[in-house]
Amino acid sequence: MTELPEVAVATGVASLAWLLFVLPALGAAILLLAGRRADGWGHWLGVGTVATSFVIGLAIFFDTLALEPEARTREQSLFQWFAVGGLDVDFGLRVDPLSLTFVLLITGVGALIHLYSVGYMAHDPGRRRFFGQLNLFVTAMLLLVLGNNFVLLYLGWEGVGLASYLLIGWYQDRPSAATAAKKAFLMNRVGDVGLALAIFILWTDLGTLQYTEVFARVGELSSGAALAITLLLLLGACGKSGQFPLQAWLPDAMEGPTPVSALIHAATMVTAGVYLIARANPIYDLSEAGRLVVAIVGTITLLIGAIIGCAYDDIKKVLAYSTVSQIGYMFLAVGLGPAGYALGIFHLLTHGFFKAGLFLGAGSVMHAMHDEVDMRRYGGLARYLPITFATFGLGYLALIGFPFLSGYYSKDEIIAASFGAPGWQGWVFGGCATLAAGLTAFYMTRLVLMTFFGERRWEQLQTADGKDYHPHEAPAVMTVPMVVLAVGSVFAGFLLYVADLPAFLAPSLGELVEPEGAVVAHSAVPFLVVGISALGVLVAWLTVGRHRVPVHRPEPVSLPVRAARRDLYANAINETLIARPGIWLTRALVYFDNRGVDGLVNGSAAALGGSSARLRRLQTGFVRSYALSMLGGSVLVIGALLAVVLA
Repeated sequence: MTELPEVAVATGVASLAWLLFVLPALGAAILLLAGRRADGWGHWLGVGTVATSFVIGLAIFFDTLALEPEARTREQSLFQWFAVGGLDVDFGLRVDPLSLTFVLLITGVGALIHLYSVGYMAHDPGRRRFFGQLNLFVTAMLLLVLGNNFVLLYLGWEGVGLASYLLIGWYQDRPSAATAAKKAFLMNRVGDVGLALAIFILWTDLGTLQYTEVFARVGELSSGAALAITLLLLLGACGKSGQFPLQAWLPDAMEGPTPVSALIHAATMVTAGVYLIARANPIYDLSEAGRLVVAIVGTITLLIGAIIGCAYDDIKKVLAYSTVSQIGYMFLAVGLGPAGYALGIFHLLTHGFFKAGLFLGAGSVMHAMHDEVDMRRYGGLARYLPITFATFGLGYLALIGFPFLSGYYSKDEIIAASFGAPGWQGWVFGGCATLAAGLTAFYMTRLVLMTFFGERRWEQLQTADGKDYHPHEAPAVMTVPMVVLAVGSVFAGFLLYVADLPAFLAPSLGELVEPEGAVVAHSAVPFLVVGISALGVLVAWLTVGRHRVPVHRPEPVSLPVRAARRDLYANAINETLIARPGIWLTRALVYFDNRGVDGLVNGSAAALGGSSARLRRLQTGFVRSYALSMLGGSVLVIGALLAVVLA
């Protein structure tokens, strides 16, 4: 039996870690149960609970920094959750650099999104309930990252799925929103099956689900079991993070209010898959094939997201597919193993700032344009929305990797590590990641040009739409979070780089290993990526900036554009390969159940009933009939005996 390492017990400030998720949980309970009495102040309670959790998380973070690296992993057992047979599960927390990093991101960016929602949802009659569901979402996400075992992770995992279903389908009167919520819920269930099966295998092979014990004993897993677990964990991660082939739900999630899009796509739900793989890094270290599949999935996804993002005119869907692509970069990074675990988390943090800022900026534009999302109906808004334009512009520059902004530090590091992968992998992963960087620059420049520059196309629609467009800047309660996130978009990457984030995460993820066999010098990658991105900006300017943008989409369009606007037929493929065969299988099973199982049971009952009815006719009740039967039987018996004797 492997000797298990001792983990320090959380004391001092770290002992308050339970408040991190309890506060938003209490906020959710009060807001969802108090009814209309909380309408006047409920939104501020929602903001306050998450902001307080951020302050507590910050205190625990600085307390952790004061410790030696080997002492930065601490656990806190709150109570015994359940014990069934040999399975004994504690409701416990793991406070370490990885969980604290996610706590600060979730509560920090989450608090800004809550504050923004105060203004964005000001006229929604269900605002109090909306904040209750936001608090529930944050609670589930904090449980997911703070749990010290796979069962508690699964509890938070399912809680996030439930809360996302409620928030995506917020506008219940819209069939499209209800469909999008159901689609997200069902596609996530596919991934959740993979996570559950991985947990079952871990329990079967190791007899424990505590992180400390599992990671200390992973050497006892066979190579086949390790590969199966890594692939099943990847399936769960693909569902929650919108990765190929389970990415189709994520763009449809834009049917929810814009703050929901920012929360799901920037700081919480879509990052859960990256967290899962990073947390399970000792298992992935056992399976080179498992890591390779993760990297391949990430590479395919980052290309899919970038290609589709070039074709949409819906501002929120462009940003949604941008998220799909950027999460693909994170999967590519963690798929590189020790050379990329920390880099994936690095990009996750910078992405949390600039993508949340971009979504909130899109919400500000929609707020000024009667909730219009079609960029062809925008134009020239920089003059009317100066704060939104400035903050959105900084987020845009950070996303495309403009030198010395946040995305420049994190994305370029991933691309450099990708080129360092062995053999053909370096050329394929690095080349695809570089190509996607150019496509990102193209579609984001196209978005900015169509929204903030050019002629004011919305003036042409005043009469046709019956809407009186008067673009105006959002109130301070919305612009302040945007400004804070813009500052993070500028400086977060540099600060994390200077602070040596990989070294801080080393107790959780291991030391960052420089990739061997690099085919492109590390110092040359930034110039390559900046050059490709500049080319993407130039192409966008030549195709969009120098031409008049039509208010209505021209038809017909080329086959590649048509394919991209149909999500590269992802929905059609899923329907053909999964949905329809599932329906046919269900119908076949129902038919077999009705005609086979039920037919056998009902037929047996009918046969017994019929035969008993016929036998019952022999019971006439007349003595003469019974005497004749006895005589006949006696004759048969005597005849049989004589036959035996004579023989």
